Amino acid sequence: MGQKTIACALLFLLFLGGCKKNNDIISYHKFNNQTWNRFEKITFDIPVLDLEKRYDVYFFADHTPDYEFDNLEFNMVMTTPSGEERIKEYKFLLKSNTGGFIGDCNKDSCTASIALNRGLVMEKKGMLRIEIEALVPRLQITGLLGAGIRLVPVIQQIKNK
Repeated sequence: MGQKTIACALLFLLFLGGCKKNNDIISYHKFNNQTWNRFEKITFDIPVLDLEKRYDVYFFADHTPDYEFDNLEFNMVMTTPSGEERIKEYKFLLKSNTGGFIGDCNKDSCTASIALNRGLVMEKKGMLRIEIEALVPRLQITGLLGAGIRLVPVIQQIKNK
């Protein structure tokens, strides 16, 4: 391997290590100009190394108060390391009935999350790939800082594996 390849791999591992909360694994995509373009798919490749655990998988979005919609509709395609594919559409609620944002908010931004899968069992080590495509019927969705996937190991261990 070349020195550039090794350096990139080390930076990637440091990035993953720096993004952990407890044992959570986080992958994040920052949007250019706080805008998600209509046909722009975002892809998250997350390494799965522990087959003895179940995982809860969450999608989260960071947005500004300028985000104009009540929700964020998207399509998710999840491909496990063993090749199993799961596809589902989501209507991710970002505002309450009163019009206020849902989630953790401060003066400049809010973060909200939605469960994509709870108790996911991995049959094989490798990469969990999650592709997200916005379904909002606009060419550009403004007010989005970024989006990510959080993989949370569940305390319950898998028995008889």
